[in-house]
Amino acid sequence: MRLLLLFMLLSGSVFAQQGTIRGTVTTSDGKPAQYVTIFLKGLGKGTVADSSGTYEMKGIRAGQHTIEASFIGLQATAKKVTVAANETATVDFVLQENANQLQEVLITANPSKYLTDYPSVSLRLKTPLIEIPQNIQVVTAQTLKDQQIFDILEGVTRNVSGAAKMEHWDIYANIFMRGSRIPGFRNGMNVQSDFGPVAEDMSMVESIEFVKGPAGFMLANGEPSGFYNIVTKKPTGITKGEATMTIGSFDTYRTTLDFDGALSKDKKVLFRLNLMGQMKGSHRDFEFNNRVSVAPVLKFQFTPRTSLTAEYNYQFNQMSAIGSNYAFSPNRLGDLPVNFTTAEVNMKPTNINDHSLFLTLAHTINSNWKFTGQIAYVTFNQVGQSLWPTGFKGDTLLRGASIWDALGVMKVGQFFLNGDVKTGKIGHRLLIGVDMGDKDFYHDWSQTGAITGRAGFNVYHPVYGQVPASGYPVFDRTLDIRERGVYYNNNYSAVYVQDEIRLLNEKLRLTLAGRYTTVRDQNPYSGGTDAKKFTPRVGLSYSLNNSTSAYAVFDQAFVPQAGVSFEGKAFDPITGSNKEIGVKKEWLNGRWTATLAGYQITKNNVLTGDPQHQFFSVQLGQTKASGVEFDLRGEILDGLDVTANYAWNDAKVTKDTDEKVVGKQIPGTARNIANAWLNYRLTKGALRGLGVALGVQYQNGRTNWYGAYDTEADYRMPDYTRLDAAISYRFDKFAVALNINNLTNNYLYSGSYYTWTKFYYWQAEAYRNARLSISYKF
Repeated sequence: MRLLLLFMLLSGSVFAQQGTIRGTVTTSDGKPAQYVTIFLKGLGKGTVADSSGTYEMKGIRAGQHTIEASFIGLQATAKKVTVAANETATVDFVLQENANQLQEVLITANPSKYLTDYPSVSLRLKTPLIEIPQNIQVVTAQTLKDQQIFDILEGVTRNVSGAAKMEHWDIYANIFMRGSRIPGFRNGMNVQSDFGPVAEDMSMVESIEFVKGPAGFMLANGEPSGFYNIVTKKPTGITKGEATMTIGSFDTYRTTLDFDGALSKDKKVLFRLNLMGQMKGSHRDFEFNNRVSVAPVLKFQFTPRTSLTAEYNYQFNQMSAIGSNYAFSPNRLGDLPVNFTTAEVNMKPTNINDHSLFLTLAHTINSNWKFTGQIAYVTFNQVGQSLWPTGFKGDTLLRGASIWDALGVMKVGQFFLNGDVKTGKIGHRLLIGVDMGDKDFYHDWSQTGAITGRAGFNVYHPVYGQVPASGYPVFDRTLDIRERGVYYNNNYSAVYVQDEIRLLNEKLRLTLAGRYTTVRDQNPYSGGTDAKKFTPRVGLSYSLNNSTSAYAVFDQAFVPQAGVSFEGKAFDPITGSNKEIGVKKEWLNGRWTATLAGYQITKNNVLTGDPQHQFFSVQLGQTKASGVEFDLRGEILDGLDVTANYAWNDAKVTKDTDEKVVGKQIPGTARNIANAWLNYRLTKGALRGLGVALGVQYQNGRTNWYGAYDTEADYRMPDYTRLDAAISYRFDKFAVALNINNLTNNYLYSGSYYTWTKFYYWQAEAYRNARLSISYKF
């Protein structure tokens, strides 16, 4: 609380002198240009021209601003305006028709491409980030590009306070935030199941939004700790493209192509096509991950008010056997080289085919109301094997493998209505929605066998190439996965309503929301469960001045959990509550922003890995996570872009049937996490375009993957420190960049003690490695 008060004092609480801007918008033939979007750059303010083409914005800070008008089918126009205290400035626009199909423009506050003022449309909200009573951090495409991140597994979390990647299997990420694993969404839809879909390749990603705390009021079911939302690239209506080629350590070869443009002369049919091909090795021998992704998008602009967007994503993975990235020891964590593997050169690969189709219908009813409907269909088909030993004999690892086939079929639908109305002088920003989902999942890991060779496999002196074809288990795939697999189903439906009540000339915003969810889970062990719950939300946001807001929020979560324990008991749904307060501040006229938040999350029925039974989970009674987060991002000086964050998290088990674990730290969490990425680019002189970057990631107070339930070994993990750097050069449309990761060659790992088979296991990152890319925009 003291930190929050200090932050508020530093930001200042005296309102600047304010004025008003009003005007009219017409087309070149003199007709009113109704429903045109009007934005003030850098101030997070916007409005829409009414049916007569007039608009008005009040409470504008005195000074010079840039105001922009834009709409589909008309050319965007920007003007300078000077606002005087307690006076009204008039700015009229005459928009010329043009061949470019304009879209609702998202305005950034400054030239920094590390910062955005608004959340994506897929978050349902029409409110600027600074006014939303919740901590939402957006990782932009430029950030991902500068850090040369290929997928969600590769350090995206460094850009968000308190988020950290834990265990991974090269196909999905296990990301923890605020004390628990958070789910991944795509374009606002919860398409995640137990395994799958494949983690999105960054070539198709426009931004990643990390939403802290529950958000069922604006999206689908989600963890009380939050979620991350992948926003994929959409057509812009501007004919352009980019080609990028990358080579790097461990035989990495990668090419991406991005095409953007129109398919019709009237620009009513737009397209976006992203292609990616990758052959990528690893710092571990015999390990690889070759990928292909194809992501076409079509947008049909039927009228200026109505559009249909059809998006298809195909991702193919061919990779080494799942589990090859684990190291095993009978003695302790981290006592084997970083390149240790249990894989062999003659092992069959694992193949994954991932298809997803998204359809979005958007219709602007009038200047105040907009309807959006979304439907998604996702299939995930994995055929492969998982490497896992049965134990040790001395230093000799008894290697084993199991079939690891999975099939996921997910159908998700969401309809929602956004509206702005007034009752007297009170404004209401309404959100009303329906959310439905049906997820089928089949898995087969029941067939197992030993890997045998001509010699034993001593982990301290491993000898490879000793396993003949006959030394691997043979799996029976005669039956379809639907016939031989274990079947789970998660079916849910919900309605939600939110009213953002805007008072005191929109300086005070009271959010009242509620969601009623009905869910049914089916599985072959317990037969299934049914549950219903109403979850409320109350939020308050107040603008201390035009660049500072303070907020408080209380909300609840309700998340069904598929599966059963080893004993066959179905898991109860997660229930939880979140209390949060915070301050958001824009600096230097919006060129960079800072957020300080404090929270307390209580969760019931939390799952964690079962150390006694492989592939199963156990359900904790109750956990509580309290903490403070700080995020800073933007251009703090000319040419210097910064992303920096810090989080302190006190996450503990507060109730459980096993008293020994009560009071212990939640598995997979870290007490302190700090990250920074600084990128400086020369903007003048003979070396204009030259850029250098430096990044650091740090964690301490870490626990292993089983945490409180690891009763036979120390569940604490060593501190984590990683330094990265980059140098780049841009001239005209061409760019070249060299990124070097883990500069100091630190041994970085995370893992646990496996009580079931009495050994240690972990995943280690690579020592110093590099990526060199070239790109050309056309």
